[in-house]
Amino acid sequence: MGRILTDNCCMICGIPLDAEYFDVSGFVPEEEIPAKGEQKVLASFQIHPQYCGVLTYFSQYTDVYARDNEKIQTLGYEWLILQSGKPVFPYTRLELIVNPWGYNCLPVAVRLDENANVEFVLRNRAASHGGDDKIRAFAGRIMGRYWYNDSFGGRVRS
Repeated sequence: MGRILTDNCCMICGIPLDAEYFDVSGFVPEEEIPAKGEQKVLASFQIHPQYCGVLTYFSQYTDVYARDNEKIQTLGYEWLILQSGKPVFPYTRLELIVNPWGYNCLPVAVRLDENANVEFVLRNRAASHGGDDKIRAFAGRIMGRYWYNDSFGGRVRS
């Protein structure tokens, strides 16, 4: 069955004409890195009630990777993308950098439910390594689009 397009959607891509962007990021310096068994929200976005959307991009940063881009593993730390507190498959328990900060990385297309709270989380599962490979800073970024869900009615048509 094909997609039903209304006069509120782009006839080329099907995205609602009232779609807005979100782009949020956060940085965690060494003194705020979560202790073993704890986690820290790197970036979050709350979609409005009666709106839904799509996560289109995320990126990761560590100071170790910035110095040496062969250092993609974040041993003991995991990255998670959560939607309203639940892990978004397949972006659960990532223990390496798959979309590095500052690069034109692979886009994603994860449907976001109405009124979802999207979070990019860093969790310390077992980090206790030191030396030159000790990660002293993390950052994360999430981007996407959201729009009014027509199933609620009440949209003003022009």
